[in-house]
This record gives sequence, structure tokens and C-alpha cells, in this order.
Amino acid sequence: MTSLYDELGGAVAIDAAVDIFYRKVMADEKLAPFFDDVDMERQAAKQKAFLTMVTGGPANYSGKDMRRAHAHLVAEGIDDSHFDAVVGHLAGTLKELGVDDAKIARVGAVAESVRNDVLGRNPAS
Repeated sequence: MTSLYDELGGAVAIDAAVDIFYRKVMADEKLAPFFDDVDMERQAAKQKAFLTMVTGGPANYSGKDMRRAHAHLVAEGIDDSHFDAVVGHLAGTLKELGVDDAKIARVGAVAESVRNDVLGRNPAS
């Protein structure tokens, strides 16, 4: 069975997507301030490793879990509107790269699965 990682085009596609994605994020005045003091080259590398892992590629992500990695952003006021904007930029990036809607929806489902952790919430019971 082929992984979503392979269906998207592997490392080359993930690299291109993350590069375009962060250009979109940094151009978004609602999101860019959260990255003011971030080493974007390092951030992009972590995002590439994370997206590779969660789409079924080689598991080389060694960063923090989503809750710990985003706790400082929760303290700075990140909320659902920011999360939605990030997911929107990711979907827009994939669309721009010619990824079909079904695969974009699968990537969106992966993103949605970490919403509560990113936003520091307990899952709804």
C-alpha cells in the first residue's frame, strides 16, 4: 500500500510544499508575528521532518510533541482562527502544487488530528 507521503511525491514534494507554505505564513499578518524570533530555516527543517513522518514517510522527526512545541504560542494567544489560517495555507500550497482535493483532505485530516494538542486543549469528551 502506498503512503500519503509517496502519493504526494516524497521528499521533493514535501520540501517544496514547506518552502511555499512558510512564504504564505510569513506573508499573513495574523500569523507572521508568532514567528518573529524563530529561526525559519530550522523551523522549516522541523516541519519537513514532521510532515514526512505524519504522511507515512521516514520517521526522522525528533522534535517535541505538538502540545509542548506549541505551549509558548498558546501563552501568546494562538487560537482556532490561527490554526484554521495555517491549515488554509497548507491546503492552498498543496493546491498550488497540483495535489488533488482528496489528498489535500487527507492532509487536512492529519492536521485536524493535532488541533487540540497545538491549542493546548483537552479533547472533547
